[in-house]
Amino acid sequence: MISVVIPTLGEQETIEAAITSARATLDPCEVIVADGGSTDRTRELAVAAGATVVDAPGTRADAMNAGARDATGEALLFLHADTTLPEAAGDAVRRALARADAGAFSVRFDSRPGLARFAAALYERFHRGVYGDQAIFVTRGAFDRVGGYRPLPIMEDFDLVQRLRRTGTFTVLPDTVTTSARRQRAHGEVRTFLTVAAIKLLYRLGVPPARLARAYRQLS
Repeated sequence: MISVVIPTLGEQETIEAAITSARATLDPCEVIVADGGSTDRTRELAVAAGATVVDAPGTRADAMNAGARDATGEALLFLHADTTLPEAAGDAVRRALARADAGAFSVRFDSRPGLARFAAALYERFHRGVYGDQAIFVTRGAFDRVGGYRPLPIMEDFDLVQRLRRTGTFTVLPDTVTTSARRQRAHGEVRTFLTVAAIKLLYRLGVPPARLARAYRQLS
């Protein structure tokens, strides 16, 4: 069984679609929503859609660790609340984990117009990083072996994947998840792309994650 962990904070607009996607494509699975203190209808809608909700104050890394602690599946899949899985995702994940310790999907946005889409495609083609919007999945054993997510305020997903790659095998599937381009629509395609690319670069250069998190929050 695959345990799906969805970290949330004010995701009433997207949470139902994420849960429905997981339950439809990963069966058998359980869905755990690790909520950081939503004041909208996120928790109510999550329960109605068939998920278990756990309290998970703190960072997104804290939330995903909290959800993983309550999970009972042999595999964990970490799904962002604004992301949906492709058809037959469960078959793809199970095949991948038969030969690897962990993996992730490729990613497409629900809408990315203009020149920045081309720039983003080139960047991701030559940048080896894997991030949370790619629906990272991992065996329970490999997740426990690396100690789960470190309590970082940003780049916790990139950090987890780097540690998984150092201790085992990691694969990126050609199947694509669909994630929302809401930040691009709200803040502009070029500004969002440049800010996120700068954050990724500065993290690799050793800039403290707390400083980078402040810049990222401006896009939230």
